[in-house]
Amino acid sequence: MFRQVKSAIFWTLVYKFRKRLTIVAILLSIVFLSQWIYSDVVEYLQLTKQLQYLDFLLPIKWIVILFNIGFSAYLILTIFKPSKEEQKNIKKKEVEIKEEKKPKETNSKKELSNREKEFLTKKLRNESEILMDR
Repeated sequence: MFRQVKSAIFWTLVYKFRKRLTIVAILLSIVFLSQWIYSDVVEYLQLTKQLQYLDFLLPIKWIVILFNIGFSAYLILTIFKPSKEEQKNIKKKEVEIKEEKKPKETNSKKELSNREKEFLTKKLRNESEILMDR
């Protein structure tokens, strides 16, 4: 049963973050393809005896590899972080809740009549105190 729950959670997360996971998979496949393309280009340059271009090719390959790995790591590490839109919605809701609470407090204090103010300061007795007085 634990396996089923674990599998359900895993597939739910995969479905929820499918767009981001697809981007990560594409970036990592580019890393592997860059090595394959690099080896083909080096072999071609050696056959055509144009070795002066190898100085530019190696840094370009490593820039592509490091960028893709870094961007993939960033996407994976921020997968559970709420997006900016969600953060804005949360802040708006908090502000609305605060605004709703404030007017109620101020209106309730201003609208009290003298009779109501007397009841606020008056000592209230329960039934047992009333029976004890009899």
